[in-house]
Amino acid sequence: MPLKYFYITAVFLLTGHVYARQADTLVLTLPQVVEMAKSRSIASKQASTTRETKYWQYRTYRSNYQPQLALNGVLPGYNKTFKEVLQPDGTILFQSVHNNNSSLNLSFSQSIAATGGTIYGTTQLQRFDDFDRKNTLYNTVPFGIGYSQPMFQFNALRWDRTIEPLKFHESKQAFIESMEQIAITASGYYFDLLLAQVNHQIAATNLQNTQNIRRIADEKFALGKISRNEILQLELEQLKAQKAVGIARRDMEIATLNLRAYTGLQQAEKINLQLPDAAIQMEISVNQVLKEAYENRSDAIAFVRRIAEAKRDVAKAKGDNGLNATLTAQLGYSKSAATIPKVYHSPQDQQEIQVSFVIPILDWGRSRSRTKTAEANMQFTAYAVEQDKQVFAQEIVTQVTLFEMMQEQLALTARADSIASEKYQIARDRYVLGNLGITDLSIAFQEKDQAKRDYVSALRDCWGAYYQLRYLSLYDFERKEKITYR
Repeated sequence: MPLKYFYITAVFLLTGHVYARQADTLVLTLPQVVEMAKSRSIASKQASTTRETKYWQYRTYRSNYQPQLALNGVLPGYNKTFKEVLQPDGTILFQSVHNNNSSLNLSFSQSIAATGGTIYGTTQLQRFDDFDRKNTLYNTVPFGIGYSQPMFQFNALRWDRTIEPLKFHESKQAFIESMEQIAITASGYYFDLLLAQVNHQIAATNLQNTQNIRRIADEKFALGKISRNEILQLELEQLKAQKAVGIARRDMEIATLNLRAYTGLQQAEKINLQLPDAAIQMEISVNQVLKEAYENRSDAIAFVRRIAEAKRDVAKAKGDNGLNATLTAQLGYSKSAATIPKVYHSPQDQQEIQVSFVIPILDWGRSRSRTKTAEANMQFTAYAVEQDKQVFAQEIVTQVTLFEMMQEQLALTARADSIASEKYQIARDRYVLGNLGITDLSIAFQEKDQAKRDYVSALRDCWGAYYQLRYLSLYDFERKEKITYR
């Protein structure tokens, strides 16, 4: 009898064996891995680069509405060649040309978004040197101001003022979505490794328990209390346990490499992951998630942008198909003289006004076809946006329902895990005492292991649904605030 109690105590100690952490083991939690991925992963760097690109594109758009100052010219404009010159009798002579025609033009311009026109100012200086005749002449426009106004044409500046801010806001929210998508992916790698570690721990514990039960069975067999068949069954179980340890070790190494590669974790330490909390402290409702999603998601902004772009395309098709005219008016001064001081002395008035136009007479219905195509595309976009809104809302409703279900499933699997562990302990003790067969003990083994795996899988589903809700709404329901990143 004392020997029997010794065996029971030994099995208890082995079952409750906890692997001692080595000094070089890095212990990580799920939030730590998620933050690590957001700050170190290649995906986070790509998202940041995309955000920066969108920012500078927006700055480019903004510059279109700011004053522009430019200096242009030809300096020098040296030319030595022969050129054909048409004579009064219709013949052509090739005459020597040797000159310099240089010019500078300093111009200022400001676009007017409301009308699509441009107001501008200019000052010009031109020098012409005729080297053959030893002659120099200057021409200048000391000051000139003008206005150019497209008439009956598409105003891109006005439409950009509506669409470009939407695109920039959309890009900012898309960056937040990218970071939350990183959290979803990182949590997947986390649970891949966690499940692999749990499987390895289960396999190692089962191997040790099987070896010790095998020793107890050998004692019973020596006493004639069990058959040779039961010994062979235990030997087979031991071989299976050894194989399971090898497979679990391989899966754990692969999962570790995947987690390291994604999170940018380069340290050489071993990784030991902690089980996340089983309870997520947050309250959600479908209406709240929908409200936050429509306020925060880039898709919601894109709904408005896509309709605006479709309307812009219709306006462009109509503007490009009719009468296209441009009014240009300029006032200023000009003067020509042989020296620079004289060219700026008493300049003369300069006025210019012109209207250029293009009127399509016969285009075989091309203009009307372009307009009708743009209108049809706008209608199609309206239908597509409406469909996408329904999918958008349905995805959120489904995810909220799934999250609530996952929480219930997690509680059930936690209870099942506890029951299976207790059932295995009872089965193990009964086998040691000799009133339970090896088949029933194996079943208890399998049920215990499967219950533990189911619990980890339920944790994965629950936390995956949690991060998916953050992604769909861009809202932190635990802190009750919108998700932002600097």
